[in-house]
Amino acid sequence: MRALLLSSHESPPSLVEVAEPTPAEGEILVRIAACGLNFADLLMMKGTYQDTPALPFVMGMEVAGRVEAVGAGVTAFAPGDRVAVYGGQGGLAELGCFPAERAVKLPDSMGWTEAAAFQIAYGTSHLALDHRARLQPGETLLVLGAAGGVGLTAVEIGHLMGARVVACARGADKLEAARAAGADVLIDATTQDIRAEMKALGGADVVYDPVGGEQFAAAFRACRPEARILTIGFASGEVPQIKANHLLVKNLSVLGLYWGGYLNFRPEVLTRSLQQLIAWHGEGRLTPHVSNVLPLDRAEEGMALLRDRKSTGKVVVTIQDL
Repeated sequence: MRALLLSSHESPPSLVEVAEPTPAEGEILVRIAACGLNFADLLMMKGTYQDTPALPFVMGMEVAGRVEAVGAGVTAFAPGDRVAVYGGQGGLAELGCFPAERAVKLPDSMGWTEAAAFQIAYGTSHLALDHRARLQPGETLLVLGAAGGVGLTAVEIGHLMGARVVACARGADKLEAARAAGADVLIDATTQDIRAEMKALGGADVVYDPVGGEQFAAAFRACRPEARILTIGFASGEVPQIKANHLLVKNLSVLGLYWGGYLNFRPEVLTRSLQQLIAWHGEGRLTPHVSNVLPLDRAEEGMALLRDRKSTGKVVVTIQDL
């Protein structure tokens, strides 16, 4: 079968022929229809992601497909089931073996491309805003990187939860995508002062930050007392350094969120979140935004779109028709 294999952190991945896998105990074998790309894939290529697998490994963190076979002990799934899986690796291939406990069944109403774009982006934003920040109706939510894969979902979920959503992104096209997702106020990070604009709005109650760097610093200074700042990632390449005395003076909370980490210590929190998200999708309340769909032999082009900030929402690689 074909698979996109990373053999070195100094060289790009290669599309190669590898042996078809066999599910071990507790695993399902999935014939993969589509795989969602994430900024974390770029970090894995460099070896800097917190959960980078040992080399060599097949890239691709989240997939949608059909169960081909099940390993010993698996009773919740059967061949033919439509599933989405967060595997952490192995998704950019025609077949993959994944722990059954990481899979969720898909409703017929959710297509393969949508499902492959769904778990990490929506799961991250929902867990961050609901479980960690306890976002309340009427609060002001500032979303940095608001046109990215997770940023757009934060705008959409924040709007759904009743917040006033302020979307910060670069350029008119990306801001328009955020407006369509439910943003009430738009800030162009290329021409406007984030701190000044937020101060004029009365400050932020919750900040959702997948960017870091200078934008974190500006948002930090525009927080209201008792605001909660969610650190989601550092797409700018700069990890902010936080002065604890400033937290103290303004009574601020900084909350970290690593979605995949919940699989290791509170998987039931993640499962409940995904169940809620799938229900919202079935009710037509969530509309995944996929800006680019590419075949497997063009997966590296998809990575470049993420690296060069040329995508809005998600980039999905299609593997095969099912």
